[in-house]
Amino acid sequence: MADIRNYTINFGPQHPAAHGVLRLVLELDGEVIERADPHIGLLHRGTEKLAEHKTFLQCVPYMDRLDYMSMMQNEHAYCMAIEKLLQLPVPERAQYIRVMFDEITRILNHLLWLGTHALDVGAMTVFLYAFREREDLMDVYEAVTGARVHAAYYRPGGVYRDLPDAMPQYSAQHTRNAATMASMNANRQGSVLDFIDDFTQRFPGYVDDYETLLTDNRIWKQRTVGIGVLDPDRAKALGCTGPMLRGSGIVWDLRKMQPYSAYEHMDFEIPVGRTGDCYDRYLVRMEEMRQSNRIIKQCVDWLRKHPGPVITDNHKVAPPSREGMRTNMEELIHHFKLFTEGMHVPEGEAYAAVEHSKGEFGVYLVSDGANKPYRLKLRAPGFSHLAAMDELSRGHMIADAVAIIGTLDIVFGDIDR
Repeated sequence: MADIRNYTINFGPQHPAAHGVLRLVLELDGEVIERADPHIGLLHRGTEKLAEHKTFLQCVPYMDRLDYMSMMQNEHAYCMAIEKLLQLPVPERAQYIRVMFDEITRILNHLLWLGTHALDVGAMTVFLYAFREREDLMDVYEAVTGARVHAAYYRPGGVYRDLPDAMPQYSAQHTRNAATMASMNANRQGSVLDFIDDFTQRFPGYVDDYETLLTDNRIWKQRTVGIGVLDPDRAKALGCTGPMLRGSGIVWDLRKMQPYSAYEHMDFEIPVGRTGDCYDRYLVRMEEMRQSNRIIKQCVDWLRKHPGPVITDNHKVAPPSREGMRTNMEELIHHFKLFTEGMHVPEGEAYAAVEHSKGEFGVYLVSDGANKPYRLKLRAPGFSHLAAMDELSRGHMIADAVAIIGTLDIVFGDIDR
């Protein structure tokens, strides 16, 4: 009689459900997972080392390329670390703009997570719906920053510029008649804030559509309920944060517990799960999108009533206006020095963290008084979550590994760095 023994397979890195460049070595007993060994580093770009050779300002675009689904949140943590070392106040309007874009970014992240997670499990329609809404928010990104993904919009001391007074509109094409163009541009007649306000009114109905498709869907629940259970103590021991921690029933959110920017003025709830399985983490993220929508609406209302500066007037940190440069020699010199040599940050060390879409994203920055970071260490939330993959998947089937990876919501830009 033949011996029955475990065998090992590669899951990824080319597998579409591996969410990027994850190589997962699975030890199987039949179709049951006995052990899961994540192999990372296939996307390693040396961001932390590169930062030591770039000025503080030149490092901002590198932050976008970490978790490339939560671009501006990465920038936020980096700018906060610099501002701590500089002891630099940020104008209130810039704080509200940052909060608004942090939450727009959270919705962008969760929409991509929802679409790809559902697609991994076998639901196609949700993916198409989620990307329809992402398109609107990507248009906001592009209108304000000029880029749809790698924004480089936050700056030490504020944000690059104020919100535009006009929202770009679709232009006529031979494939679209006048009536179609008018309907596509109906909510683009006003400013960017008007467009965002319109989106906040429409979005709860879209989330209802997603929930109609999934939340009580028999197949969805069979694939996620009781799968990848993470109890609260293990979640804390493994260093989980964000929806992974809250899905296990622990109320922890940096926006409430350690408020930064304008979050202390925001009215929102922290959704938590009960059992810590894939389904609970799904429900937590769905409710987070609704709460983010609430925060965006509050920011829009405040920003409409309170004009003002959006970046510090300290020209050793932020460039002077173009008008000032043309009329004032000192301001021209400030501009030249800032973009050739860069700002000098006082000697010291600082840690700044934000409640990123995936958990606590932290930046530990060490300065030796020069114009470049002496050391930069990034705390990626997905790294800790991926470390839990082994114990989450033991005893489950290969198909469940796909559902578990989806619910971890991992992106390898910040895990591999």
